[in-house]
Formats: sequence, structure tokens, C-alpha cells
Amino acid sequence: MSALERLGLAALTRFDPETAHGLALRALRTGLGPSDGPVSTPRLSTQIAGLRLPNPVGLAAGFDKNAEALAPLAKTGFGFLEVGAATPLPQPGNPRPRLFRLTEDRAAINRFGFNNDGAEAIAARLAARPKGTVIGLNLGANKTSEDRAGDFARVLATCGAHVDFATVNVSSPNTEKLRDLQGAAALEALLAGVMDARAALATPIPVFLKIAPDMDAAGLADIAAVAKSSGIHAIIATNTTLSRDGLASAHRDEAGGLSGAPLFERSTRVLAQLSQLTAGAIPLIGVGGVDSAEAAYAKIRAGASAVQLYTALVYGGISLASEIAQGLDTLLARDGFSTVAEAVGTGREDWL
Repeated sequence: MSALERLGLAALTRFDPETAHGLALRALRTGLGPSDGPVSTPRLSTQIAGLRLPNPVGLAAGFDKNAEALAPLAKTGFGFLEVGAATPLPQPGNPRPRLFRLTEDRAAINRFGFNNDGAEAIAARLAARPKGTVIGLNLGANKTSEDRAGDFARVLATCGAHVDFATVNVSSPNTEKLRDLQGAAALEALLAGVMDARAALATPIPVFLKIAPDMDAAGLADIAAVAKSSGIHAIIATNTTLSRDGLASAHRDEAGGLSGAPLFERSTRVLAQLSQLTAGAIPLIGVGGVDSAEAAYAKIRAGASAVQLYTALVYGGISLASEIAQGLDTLLARDGFSTVAEAVGTGREDWL
């Protein structure tokens, strides 16, 4: 991290977290971020669901909800980007405050509730996206919708022509009863509608599924079975957790989803279990507590073909993406792997 970035992060802590986040996006749009582009080596270059990635370190959804900073983000060290979540209609989300720093835990709690500008506005921005960057969109459902399952297909139909992949997000804890859609029957019907919308696109794109970390073994088995039968192309494991185990920060009891370092172990165990359940049939993307090259490497060895991060940027800055990719290259070389793909799942048993 540069001295300028360190100063910037320190300055942002003087603002409430949501205001600081908006200022960080504004700083990126004015050119204050990195401009070297994604870190890449033959060892880091990889594929997932047919998408060629310069490195396997991605930006998770939620950082750029409305696709407003695509061009500057494309110049950072990330190997791919995911924006959103987008819902069919614009919605304000839950009342503020709805984002909390847990500095002592290197974590955050949010209860945003899918605040976004709506699919049409986001589609217009995605249509002007930078070329040469793999960009995906997180699909969501409106809080007031009478057909939440259908909302995901509607967003894909509106925005699908402008992205490289789409993620079905039924795992946010901040929209009431949304996680109920992770049940086998409901999820099967929802994914069928999304896959129909995908088939109707002029160029069908890969569809991913993002799941929660708070499921039992039977629930994970159902997810794996439905994922395989539905034809989706990858699973993102995991979204935020409702658990508050072991937290020290004053905001630990705020309602919402917990992200950051405390999520690492829980989400990695879910990842390893899914890796075992799917037996390599579906690529996995590991999310939750990725804040270093070592954490990213652990996710890959637990079964992930790629990783994503977001909360760690609050504490490590936007340059963290490049630092993690560079460190990951070193770790792969140290252990004799010539590609990321060779390392996937090699340490899975440690997490089962």
C-alpha cells in the first residue's frame, strides 16, 4: 500500500461507513486509484465457466452496486469484477445507518437491503463498459415484489447482453424471506426461470449461484443437487453470515450480514463441503474473509477455482487486489504448481 493510499484510508475512517464508501467510489472515478491493470502471469491466468481470467482474484458484488466505477475498477489488480445487486425496479433499501465497521474484528455488518438504481439504469451503464475486462452482475429481487423468483429472470433479460456472467443471489439476509428461495423446490423453479431467460439472450452467458454460509449439511446437499441438475455454471460460496461468534467490536450485535475476517473459517468449510459434494462437476468461487494471499490460497486449496473480496478493501485499500494476486503467484510457485487449476482442491481434506 502506498503512503497516499494509507492516508486516504485513514481519512475515510473519519466518516460514517456508508459515506466513506461513496467517497471511495468518487475517488476512483476521479482517477485516484491504481492504473496498472490486472496482475497476470502464466501461473495466475485461469478459466472459470469458459471465462478467461488474467488472475483468479475478483471483486465481489456490493462494492459497486450501480456499475458507476467500471472503467477505474478495470484498471486495478482484479482479474474480474462483479457489480450489483440489481433489482428490476429501483429501491432505496433499508433505513440508514445500515453499514457498520467492526475494526477490532476486521469485519463489517451491513443491512442494505438491495438498494440500487434498478436494472434499466444499471444496464445503460453496463452497455458503456470497458472492453477486455470480465464483468458480471449480481441479480436480486425487489422487496415488494409479488414474484421474487421471477425478478431474477427479469434483471437478466434487461442486463444480460452487457455482462459476461450473472449471479443469482438468494443468500442476502437483508431482504425478508429471500433465503427461503435456497430450499430445493423453490431454488429449482427459480433457476429454471433464470436459465430460460439466459437461453433467450442473443449470446447466452454463464449463470452462477451465490449461497449463504449458514446452512446445515442437508441444505448444502440440496444446493449441490439442484446446482448440478439446473445446469448453472458455478457456485459462489459464500455470502454474509448471521453468526456473531467471537466478535469483539461494539457493533457486533447490529442486525444484518457479517462479512470480513471472522467469516473466513465458516465460509471455507462450506466451500470444502461443496467441493466434495460436487466432485469437480461445478466450479466454485470462494468468498468470505479473503484479505491476504494466504487466505486466497487456502480457498483455492479448499476447492475454489477463483476467489472474491470486498470487506478487506476497507482495511487494506484497493491495491490489496494486486498484492494478493502477486502473493498468490509466489505461493503457487513455492509449492510447485504451474497453474492455479493444479492447486484447486489439493487441501480440501483440511477443511472437512
